[in-house]
Amino acid sequence: MAARLETFTVYAAGTVQGVVLITIPAASTILTDPAQYGLSSTQYATLFVPQVIAAVTASLLGAWLTRRFGTKPLYMVGLAGNLAAMTLLLASAAAMADRPVAYTLLLLATASLGAGFGLTVPALNSLAAELRPGAVDASVLVLNALLGLGTALAPVLVAVFVGLGFWWGLPVTSVILLVALVAISLRLPMRTEAQAPAAAAGLPRKFWVYAAFITLYGICETVNGNWAQLDMTGHLGATAAQASLALAVFWAMVTIGRVGFAALQSRVLPARLIYHGLPFLLTGAFLIISALPGDRPQLGVVAFGLAGLGCSALLPLTISFAQEELTSVSSSVAGGVIAFYQLGYGIAAFGVGPLVSGGTSLPTVYAMAAVAALAMGGLSFAVAHGRPPPATLHPKPHPLVR
Repeated sequence: MAARLETFTVYAAGTVQGVVLITIPAASTILTDPAQYGLSSTQYATLFVPQVIAAVTASLLGAWLTRRFGTKPLYMVGLAGNLAAMTLLLASAAAMADRPVAYTLLLLATASLGAGFGLTVPALNSLAAELRPGAVDASVLVLNALLGLGTALAPVLVAVFVGLGFWWGLPVTSVILLVALVAISLRLPMRTEAQAPAAAAGLPRKFWVYAAFITLYGICETVNGNWAQLDMTGHLGATAAQASLALAVFWAMVTIGRVGFAALQSRVLPARLIYHGLPFLLTGAFLIISALPGDRPQLGVVAFGLAGLGCSALLPLTISFAQEELTSVSSSVAGGVIAFYQLGYGIAAFGVGPLVSGGTSLPTVYAMAAVAALAMGGLSFAVAHGRPPPATLHPKPHPLVR
């Protein structure tokens, strides 16, 4: 019974982490609504700077912290960071009349969220690996699929609560779920048999090719994840519900693609072919988004779904390729890859805001993102050229995996 409860808790925590991670971007239309928070494009973009700094720091320190304190303490602190983030988000809603105070609370919320994500997710991957020692890949795949399910659920739940008249119902729900997870997890052993990876001496030159690729990926994913709703409402004339649907479809296709390609790469499609093809699919999706007419929001939903499929397997495959090629630093290379992924996240989350405030339209931003996706396609040949396919699309569980 205890083992089943621990399995349920780990998988539930992954789902809730996905919901919490996307809650603030999913509320972008609320945050930028003049009748609500009234944030400018630059203010909205700046929100994610503390999140990136905290997440990068946690990613780089994760292996050392695990060696020093163990997996469960990091998991518990990560849950506390997520709980603090959702509580601060609720506090900002209560202080909305005083916009400087509300904005300060939002900045603190994203910082807490970055730390929570950076600590919780690697711990969950290690714990998932212990659930079924004979089927580690399957356990990690299930965890990451549920995390992806959470990211897809967040915009849908925001739309539901907006329709009910209280958008803040989602952070309230998240707080309740996180408190329940903390209460249950405190009573469980949640130990891992594997030792934390030892520190690596230095990064080989080839790592920087991976770093460049994943930075571009972080930019491309975040242009969708953080700006899709504003493009839908601002350019395509979508309702808030349609904008939430577009974001939900994007994250759903990211998750479906990861699971689907994990099955296909072992039976039908070589992993390298998937890796080379997806950036060009994403390039096409960005060009379609940039060219959509202003009165066809339904096409926007389809296009963002296509972009989600283009993003889907690139992050886990990059980590898998890196771990299997850079064997001398395989224990720490994934943390470095995630740090550069967060750097790309920060570039797109923050960089788009000043561009839009300066008069650049979001369709133009998506056309620029197509260039980044095209460059990523070219780099995919430098990353995977001549490499044997990884044993699994999903990376080894100890390092940091989203």
